[in-house]
Amino acid sequence: MTVTKERRQEIIGQFRTHEGDNGSPDVQIAMLTERINGMTEHMRGAVRDYSSRRGLLRMVSKRRSLLDYVRKHDPKRYLELIGKLNIRK
Repeated sequence: MTVTKERRQEIIGQFRTHEGDNGSPDVQIAMLTERINGMTEHMRGAVRDYSSRRGLLRMVSKRRSLLDYVRKHDPKRYLELIGKLNIRK
């Protein structure tokens, strides 16, 4: 469920827009996607874990908000981002 330090650095390196960038919407969306994928696997085995389900829904909502922001400001970057992360529209 948690993202290791090495995996976090790898994701940041892949999605950053400039040197030292670790908080741009692209990086945040990529980190949330990684956490969502891990949590989804957990939820497949723990169907009654309602607290984790609530957290998962909150992460999905936050990612949706960030994606809407990127789409509003740069539609081309939005399409590239969802393509890289394999996210549905």
